[in-house]
Amino acid sequence: MLVLMTTDCIGGVWNYSIRLSEALRDYDVQIALATMGPAANEHQRQEVRRLSHVQLYESTFKLEWMQDPWDDVDRAGQWLLRLEEGLKPNVIHLNNYAHGALPWSSPVLVVGHSCVCSWFEAVRKSAPTPDWEEYRRRVRQGLACASLVTAPTAAALDALRRHHGSFRSAGPIHNGFDGTVHAMPRSEDVVFCVGRLWDPAKNIAMLDRAAQDIRMPVAAAGATEGPDGQRIDLANIRHVGHLDQITLRQWYHRAAVFVLPSVYEPFGLAALEAALAGCALVLSDIASLREVWAQAAVFVPPDDHEALAHAVNALLDDASLRRHYASLARQTAGKYTLNRMAQNYHRTYTLLRG
Repeated sequence: MLVLMTTDCIGGVWNYSIRLSEALRDYDVQIALATMGPAANEHQRQEVRRLSHVQLYESTFKLEWMQDPWDDVDRAGQWLLRLEEGLKPNVIHLNNYAHGALPWSSPVLVVGHSCVCSWFEAVRKSAPTPDWEEYRRRVRQGLACASLVTAPTAAALDALRRHHGSFRSAGPIHNGFDGTVHAMPRSEDVVFCVGRLWDPAKNIAMLDRAAQDIRMPVAAAGATEGPDGQRIDLANIRHVGHLDQITLRQWYHRAAVFVLPSVYEPFGLAALEAALAGCALVLSDIASLREVWAQAAVFVPPDDHEALAHAVNALLDDASLRRHYASLARQTAGKYTLNRMAQNYHRTYTLLRG
C-alpha cells in the first residue's frame, strides 16, 4: 500500500508523521511524505533517510493557519495533485484541512491535529476574528469533502464538529509512543514542561507565575518565539532551549513532576512521553487530557496558578504519593503504543482502499 501523507516541519505534526511512518513499516505501507511550511532541517532529512520505505517530497508553501496563506495553499494543492498523478497512491493522508476539497482520485483521510476556531474558543474565549473567515470556509469544505476524518481524541473530533459542521468520521485514533527507549536512571531534581512555549494555548505564562511558589526548580524546553513573531519571556522558569530527542528523554528522566498547563491540547503527546519515563503528571483539567488520562494524573484548573503550585508541591513533598501517580501514569501510557496507533491507521487505510 502506498500512502501520500502531508506534513509540516514545525514540530508536533512532524514528529507524529515520522513516528507513524516508522510504525507503518511493519504493515508493508510505503509513505510519500510531502512537506509544507518551513523547510526541513538536516536532522529531519536524516530522520527520513533512515526509513527506507519513506520518500520525502519537500516544499515551502505556507500552511493554512499562517498569515495570508491562500495563494500558497492553492499552489500547494496543485503540487499535491501532480504528486498523486505521478505516484498513484492508494490513500491520501492529509494532516491539514483545506486540501481535503481537492479533486483527488484516491480516497482521502483528513486528520485534525488542531484548529484555529477551537484554539480561539479555548484561548481567547471568543470566535475567531473576521479575518479568519476564509480559513473557516476552507476547513469546513475540506472536512465535508474528505472520505473520512479522524483526530487523536474524541474531544478534538467533537470540537471540529462544533465549529465546522458534519463530516464522515472514522472515530478517534489516539496517538502513540514507544516507551521501550526509556531505560535511564531517574534523578527527580526538577519540575519539567515542554512544548511551543510561545503559544498561549500552552499556557506557559500561568506556569511561570506558579513557578515562583514551586519548591523545586522549574525548567521548560521548546521555542519561545513563534513563526509569526509571537514571543514569551520567562521570569521564573529556566528555559533549556529546543532539545533533540535524546536530550529531551534525559530531561524527562530528571523530572520529578511533568506539568502540562495547556488550555488547548488535542492530545498532549509530551505527557505520554513523560509518563513512560516515570514522571508523575500535573495536567490542566480540560476534556482531551481527561479523556486520555482519566484518574492517572493530578488535574488543576487551567487558570489557577496557585492551585497548580499547590498540586506540584503536594507531589514533591510526598514521595509515596508521587510514586503512586507516576505508576498510574505509566500504566495508562502503556495503552497508547505506536503499534496500536499504526494498526488503527492501517485498518482505516484498508477500509478506505476498499
